[in-house]
Amino acid sequence: MFALALAAFGLGSVEARADLRICNTTTSRAGVAIGYQDGNTWVTEGWFNLRPSACEVILKGKLNSRYYYVFGQDYDRGGEWSGPNYLCIRDPEFAIRGPQNCFARGYERAGFLEIDTGEQADWTVELGEGGLVGSRIQ
Repeated sequence: MFALALAAFGLGSVEARADLRICNTTTSRAGVAIGYQDGNTWVTEGWFNLRPSACEVILKGKLNSRYYYVFGQDYDRGGEWSGPNYLCIRDPEFAIRGPQNCFARGYERAGFLEIDTGEQADWTVELGEGGLVGSRIQ
């Protein structure tokens, strides 16, 4: 399992956008699932497939929540980016409403890492060899 490294830092003068981006800074292909609140309901979505050294916009537009959750799998070397926050997932693609009773509803359960965006409108998460890093675009 990859080590967890969460850090927040601003990136100089970059054109302002409003999205949730995930960048795969490894040399492996990665699959990512995300979790977030849609009103009062928890939603998990996946799989977003990321090429090595590539970024993808996962959620377009201004972020409406402070907290997002990420679970990632390294397809080529094995291992995962995971944490203590359990949400439902499945293969191959999914959009699941609600985190309760994953197994009873025919889903699997995975531990997600919490990303605290500090209520920023835009955020980038990097999947790296040493863990997960989050940053805001100013």
